[in-house]
Amino acid sequence: MRSEFKNEVFVNFQEKSNNEAYDAALKKAEAELGKAYPVIIGGEKIMTDRKIASINPANKKQIIGSVSQADIPLAEKAIQTAAATFETWKRTDPNERARYLFRAAAILRRRRHEFSALMTLEAGKTRVEADVETAEAIDFLEFYGREMQRLSLPQPLTVSEEEENELYYLPLGVGVVIPPWNFPLAIMAGMTTAALVAGNTVVLKPASTTPVIAAKFVALLEEVGLPPGVVNYLPGPGGEVGDYLVDHPLTRFISFTGSRDVGLRINERAAKTQPGQKWIKRVVAEMGGKDAIIVDKEADLELAADAITASAFGFSGQKCSACSRVIVHEDVYDIVLDKVVERASKLIMANPAEASANLGPVIDEKAYAKIQEYIEIGKQEGRLVLGGGTGSPDGFFIEPTIFADVDPEARISQEEIFGPVVAFTKAKSFDEALEFANNTVYGLTGAVISRNGAHLEKARREFFVGNLYFNRKCTGALVGTHPFGGFNMSGTDSKAGGRDYLLLFTQAKLVSDRF
Repeated sequence: MRSEFKNEVFVNFQEKSNNEAYDAALKKAEAELGKAYPVIIGGEKIMTDRKIASINPANKKQIIGSVSQADIPLAEKAIQTAAATFETWKRTDPNERARYLFRAAAILRRRRHEFSALMTLEAGKTRVEADVETAEAIDFLEFYGREMQRLSLPQPLTVSEEEENELYYLPLGVGVVIPPWNFPLAIMAGMTTAALVAGNTVVLKPASTTPVIAAKFVALLEEVGLPPGVVNYLPGPGGEVGDYLVDHPLTRFISFTGSRDVGLRINERAAKTQPGQKWIKRVVAEMGGKDAIIVDKEADLELAADAITASAFGFSGQKCSACSRVIVHEDVYDIVLDKVVERASKLIMANPAEASANLGPVIDEKAYAKIQEYIEIGKQEGRLVLGGGTGSPDGFFIEPTIFADVDPEARISQEEIFGPVVAFTKAKSFDEALEFANNTVYGLTGAVISRNGAHLEKARREFFVGNLYFNRKCTGALVGTHPFGGFNMSGTDSKAGGRDYLLLFTQAKLVSDRF
């Protein structure tokens, strides 16, 4: 067994040497721009005629890579390869499977800036945001490896004098992993390695805007000697390849992180039994949020302003855990609003490759247009007190935007915008603030800033979210410390990074031997 799990320490970018090392990593990443990336099935690298260009959202002219796109025949090949590989991989010792993750973590730790720099270029992440994500990816590898070792031990059962009983966890089969673009390394790596360390094989369909990071991670798995066919890299159109993979009778489970609409569509398609299908497909889904921070009248208002600013505008609000609603007691509403506006107005929006950048671009043209539409809606539904504009035309830059005096039923209070836009709502009491916070179809994260212990206990009971934080920001869940997943339309409450997560990719078998 390994030593006790500990979270990776984040890099301190206040130190000049760390910035110099990151600059060098950026130069190395830029030297590899424009490379062609193949589909990979059973270790075979397949270049296709159909390709997409992955671009830098901060510099639209810069192509990160040219990525081959799979079609239906290749999707079929990937599923069949994964199914055949499963027959041997499922019998591989769990400790051996775990060691592949530990080796990958060691390499990722050594090449930390290299992966972070690629995220800066392909996903538009600032140095801090990219580094925190690479640390999280390492954490997932270390944590899930240990979890598999724990689950492989004899499980406690009530003793019977007449029988020898054993319960152990079997893998499910072929899994389709569909990760998001906003955490293109950490969540992608976590979803993929949780499935494979549990003994499953994977068809990985990476996010269309960040496929190069996924390709680099698959190459890392190949480097540590993971057998061919355990993970198959299959970039391709969601409506074509994605649907085919979800519908396939050999698909045993689908692990998805993304939007509510796509998640519901996957769940619906997976529920339909296909000819030749032997099981009920399992869907593990994390589908976003409309997360609120409540500020009580008895609160540290400086702490509140810091928490709101970090939660709302980190990675330009492109986190399912991001604060997009702020619900403040009327007695301190104006003070909190002014403090957040003051802090947000000082954020530096720039190319995230620059060390000074606090805020980078949004991911692509589609997101850029959607967020601008919501800003126009917000102008009708609230009072624009900050931002609303765009930045350099070289990339998809949108200013940190704050609307005040927004009704809790307004569209910008109810619909997931996924950008640097936050709505402030005034509450007459703490009870009303809780009512407003729960008044959404989502239930992912939330925070309460208060010195009132009774109010915190009431929120503990009644604030209906999967991850609730007191007197801190509502983003930044740590593996092992804050198992992550939400209620309602936020998904299946998968609790990634927790002790329950690997159970989602296994099935328990009980063997009873009477002498």
